[in-house]
Amino acid sequence: MSSVNQIKVPFHKAAITKAEEDAVLEVLRSGWLTTGKYALEFEKKFSQITSKGDEGTDRAPVISLAVNSNTSGMILAMEACGVRQGTYVITTPYTFVSTATCARHLGADVLFADLEKDTYSIDPDKIEEILKEAAAQGKTVKAIIPVHIAGNICNMERILELAKKYSTPANKIRVIEDAAHSFPSPTKLGYAGTIGDAGVFSFYVTKTITTAEGGMVCTRDPELARRMTVMRMHGMDRTTWDRYTSPRASWEYDIIAPGYKFNLPDVLAAIGVCQLDRAWLFYEQRKAIVDMYNKAFETLDFIELPPDGPGNSWHLYLMRIVPEKLKITREQFAKKMQEAGLGISVHFIPIFHFTYWKELYPDFTAQNYPNAENQYNRTISIPLYPDMTKEQAELVIETVKKIGLENHA
Repeated sequence: MSSVNQIKVPFHKAAITKAEEDAVLEVLRSGWLTTGKYALEFEKKFSQITSKGDEGTDRAPVISLAVNSNTSGMILAMEACGVRQGTYVITTPYTFVSTATCARHLGADVLFADLEKDTYSIDPDKIEEILKEAAAQGKTVKAIIPVHIAGNICNMERILELAKKYSTPANKIRVIEDAAHSFPSPTKLGYAGTIGDAGVFSFYVTKTITTAEGGMVCTRDPELARRMTVMRMHGMDRTTWDRYTSPRASWEYDIIAPGYKFNLPDVLAAIGVCQLDRAWLFYEQRKAIVDMYNKAFETLDFIELPPDGPGNSWHLYLMRIVPEKLKITREQFAKKMQEAGLGISVHFIPIFHFTYWKELYPDFTAQNYPNAENQYNRTISIPLYPDMTKEQAELVIETVKKIGLENHA
């Protein structure tokens, strides 16, 4: 293999220790590998963490449900909120495609709102435009789905106000946070993912904490929690692990809805329990790298720093190039970084670039979402993970400087 193809700094590396290894071995040796005591502990600890800051408020307790992916959690949350054929959801085109496809799995249609001009967050003004038009056309909007891109929190206060303003006695518009990037993210309104009617987290291998694959749905609404609990496991009226692990449990059960198979196995939940204990350590380690990047890049006229705000979990570092200051494109810049041995990615390809969505909605084009397209054309996600060393961060910085200065306009 030639040296130019050797990865010197990976895009991500999961922070796994002996604690995770021992926990997984305990599950493997227990004889019960699927959802059980570790999943229940994971849910309990997650609720405890995301409820911090609720003291002295009238907020209802956070209820957490472990699932096998963020996608599964989004389907559960949408279904519980009444998203189905003949209804609509509002979300951003600047997200991983599952945010929108979950609505399609339930038979609903998606209305897309462009980003704010200078951030990756959905624009509340565009949301209101869509809500007004939907009301005029008699469309039933069941949910607004803000996505906290890279861990930077959307304008939740305004989004909640809009949901309330445009709800009617016959139709309550729910707010479902796609918080896949946002843990831990405390704000004045509560933790991201617990601010709206429901919130869904991701524990995919690259996320702020991991279970390899997995997610968590949070809500403060007991009715939503009950529906999602039933739908998470085949529409069963009781939990599988109770039927198999309790000596007093009856083998009888009932199916009360056409549910799914979205539970999180204990083999994975055991990893999550250990990761939760170090969630804030991981944040501090990522933030130290972010501070290095920001200090180095703030003096470069061909780089714009990522947006930042209260509660930012810094899941990703979205480096934005300034096209007018460079003789090369974002694609060329990214390729040169890869050739130098850096793992990079792009978050995200806007959904309007994908064949399925272009064919489904003919007016869903880049021209109609200029802010999303502009951010996409100049963004490169660069390495950021807890175990990243100072030397690796310095290599990333020097490579970015070298490429930019050599190709400065």
